[in-house]
Amino acid sequence: MMTLKGSISILLFTLIFSCSSDSNGTEFIKKASGRYLYNSDEVIRIYFEENDMYIAWRGAKKIKPLKVNDSTFFVKEMNEKIQFLTNPTNQKQYIVLVPKEDTSPLAYNFIKLKDDEKVPSEYMANKEFDKALGGYLAIKERDSLDSSIEENYLNSLGYKALREKNFEVAKAIFKINVALYPKSANVYDSLGEGYMKSGDTVQAIENYQKSLTFDSGNSRAKQQLKKLERKE
Repeated sequence: MMTLKGSISILLFTLIFSCSSDSNGTEFIKKASGRYLYNSDEVIRIYFEENDMYIAWRGAKKIKPLKVNDSTFFVKEMNEKIQFLTNPTNQKQYIVLVPKEDTSPLAYNFIKLKDDEKVPSEYMANKEFDKALGGYLAIKERDSLDSSIEENYLNSLGYKALREKNFEVAKAIFKINVALYPKSANVYDSLGEGYMKSGDTVQAIENYQKSLTFDSGNSRAKQQLKKLERKE
């Protein structure tokens, strides 16, 4: 027969274990799971496996944060503690960076997206190029200096796809750059190269010529045009 002392010991052990458990509750999992807007063209995805939280962010698909307590997690890759809170002003869910100083104001940093909401780069990954273009144009309208629509940044993404011989994606990115920067000689030059390497001589010539209308001294475009015109 179990004594009263033994029963109390078991109860205390159970309470201590439950308070220090790393397991996440069903309601919290439902509340926290989802995609959060990190910036205008980047998301943080929170998901759970066997009640353990994981984060997919910036190419890392399985970041496991350290659980500090039932409401706070430390993400080494961000060097930040995070919480999941509802903003009382709009009743929407956010990932919140815990202020490093007690006196610092609380900011609702990363809003939770609806299931059907996507950022332009996600549309691009799904090859929904028209939607990606619409998303980037919307970003430009909100903030023309947003880093996600910098001409050189998008150009580098296009050339990365070109090096990988992913011509469809490369041309789509260069076309987006043309739409964002229609008076830039460089974007037409890049699109011309995309067409040239994919075997479309006519479109390559057209875009190299367009580049020269904005920069008549573009020697590279002139050289490529000579080569392409000899092939016709």
